[in-house]
Amino acid sequence: MSIDIQANKERFIELLKSTGREGVDDLIDYLEDGKNDFFKAPASTRFHLSEEGGCCQHSLNTCDAALKLRDIALAQRPDLAASLTRESVIVAALLHDINKSDIYKPVTKKVKGAFGLWEEVPGWDVDYSNLPLGHGEKSAIMALWSGFEIYEEELIAIRWHMTAWDLAFQSPEAKNNINTARDKYPLVALLQLADGMAANIFEREL
Repeated sequence: MSIDIQANKERFIELLKSTGREGVDDLIDYLEDGKNDFFKAPASTRFHLSEEGGCCQHSLNTCDAALKLRDIALAQRPDLAASLTRESVIVAALLHDINKSDIYKPVTKKVKGAFGLWEEVPGWDVDYSNLPLGHGEKSAIMALWSGFEIYEEELIAIRWHMTAWDLAFQSPEAKNNINTARDKYPLVALLQLADGMAANIFEREL
């Protein structure tokens, strides 16, 4: 997938500002302030969009999927309109992976080429030593720390967006919490679906 970092950054900011929330500029400054710029970070080391700018691209893909899923959901359940506002869907989708702004480090890796010879190629490694709080919870805390106006259901959706990828490492209490969160907030289930659709369908390499 060809990634236009500057265009994605502009679209990310435009979408976030469309929510009318206070603290948008503070959040953008926060995402750019650090050794690794969020807008240039990869989405993963090797699973999906493991290239510069991949994280922002994935966030936009997740947002696109989430807004489409919202339309489908409200067509079936118009009574959920207040629980699935456009603004909350955008906020949760765009911010669910902001923790990745400071965990990926560029490295050189050795891989076997087409003829079985080892070759050096650029890649990414993960370093969680800066604020080691986990994945979803770290994104939620970073959003709060930035001064951005964010609501309870959005924080909870961001916290639990990893579903099964996170559950293997959680306590029985945490597993109960994710079920409670999904039952209480439709946004949790919607973000989980959108994240999986973006990573496993939109960004799938054939």
